[in-house]
Amino acid sequence: RERLSRCGRTERVWTEEAGLHSGRTCGMSEFAVKIACIGAGYVGGPTMAMIAYKCSDVKVTVLDISAERIAAWNSDNLPIYEPGLDEVVKAARGKNLFFSDKVDDGIREADIIFVAVNTPTKKVGLGAGRAADLTFWELAARRIASVAETPKIVVEKSTVPIKTAEAISAVLHAAGKTTFNVLSNPEFLAEGTAIEDLTAPDRVLIGGTTDEEGLAAAKKLADVYARWVPRERILTTNVWSSELSKLVANSFLAQRVSSINAVSAICEASGADVDEVARAVGMDSRIGPKFLKASVGFGGSCFQKDILNLVYLCESMGLADVAEYFHWVVKMNDLQKSRFVGRIIHGMYNTVTRKRIALLGFAFKKDTGDTRESAAIDICKQLIEEHASVAIYDPKVDPEQIWMDLTQACRMDLIELKKWVSITGSAAEACAAAHAIAVATEWDEFKDLDFEKIYEGMSKPSFLFDGRNILDHKKLRKIGFVVYAIGKPLDSSLNTV
Repeated sequence: RERLSRCGRTERVWTEEAGLHSGRTCGMSEFAVKIACIGAGYVGGPTMAMIAYKCSDVKVTVLDISAERIAAWNSDNLPIYEPGLDEVVKAARGKNLFFSDKVDDGIREADIIFVAVNTPTKKVGLGAGRAADLTFWELAARRIASVAETPKIVVEKSTVPIKTAEAISAVLHAAGKTTFNVLSNPEFLAEGTAIEDLTAPDRVLIGGTTDEEGLAAAKKLADVYARWVPRERILTTNVWSSELSKLVANSFLAQRVSSINAVSAICEASGADVDEVARAVGMDSRIGPKFLKASVGFGGSCFQKDILNLVYLCESMGLADVAEYFHWVVKMNDLQKSRFVGRIIHGMYNTVTRKRIALLGFAFKKDTGDTRESAAIDICKQLIEEHASVAIYDPKVDPEQIWMDLTQACRMDLIELKKWVSITGSAAEACAAAHAIAVATEWDEFKDLDFEKIYEGMSKPSFLFDGRNILDHKKLRKIGFVVYAIGKPLDSSLNTV
């Protein structure tokens, strides 16, 4: 396979600032395939960077209408944090990986167009609180239709409801000037390990129509992935199976989390240890140990959104009992967050009014700066409603993101919110003079804190509520903390009524 020259043999020049090319090229054939991706977020950015990194003969252009976001991707300070992403981007950027806000130019040039725009849960209108909001997806499709002049393969990368490809295909062909083949290629990435997941995926799923054109389009996309993914891990299905598989996969994973969290409540009431139970259960080869870690609850952009999407799908099909079954996965997650806050309030003698609580972690999980659906947001909201003073520390989340999340969740303006919340530059600063510590994210650095020194500077009695079960509880009790850990035998010093 001919490789793209890395030593200047092409006369094409790309400027990262503008994302546009100028000059002549000594042969467009140097690129076997030209790919564009609309959406430079958590899915589009890393996925396209990996394709470019693994396929030097494939030209990849990531498109976004936000010039600010594109500038960040072209800088040394990428707009998202993901372990290993920086190295992958810098290895390919300016060679066969480009970031541009010139969306129309990117659409015209590409053979394959991925769409990785946000599809949040609808907040208003029909299906509010359950259905996916496909506004951005349809806008992207109409943009493609209005600009494309040659046949395109359009790939669903965003998580979408079943039958979306059919609807989008109708929009493209009705509004477009050329032909389109729509494929479903859902992402199965876990934030914090996205680069590992992209490097060695469990599977790559491609759904398409079963006619000759659909099969050819699926093969063309499969050939791109096959440059580094074994063929036996590339699955092709019809488009509806592909769309549904993504929703079901996330529902099953979330179901395991909610199941072990439900068990954690039984453990606290009975004196059992949830980690011991999870280990015993997980050693069964039919079950396995993954996603059996009790916690304050799952978060992120996918689990809740995809389950609610599946619930709405079931309801629309008249499958009310099936919808309720899946809905309880989300209800149990909400219950776990409320149960955690309830333990804080009851443990601190049934009032947290004007008490300083250090919240360690705001991202929904470690090794990411993503706060979408983070348990920390709900914890803060409920503590603020109880008039607690919350001091927040997270090593990766931008303070502006925290303020935005909390103003929306608490329905307060920033001036009012700052009466109850402060954001600190270190865990030690957050814990200073605090009545309690609540661990909301499992950042590794929290395990190494000097808790003896922290304890000295806290109000007494000093409480610690471990929402991730990552700390040495025996050692903390020896220091003097009153400790609550999810699913563990309750501390005799902890008030429970």
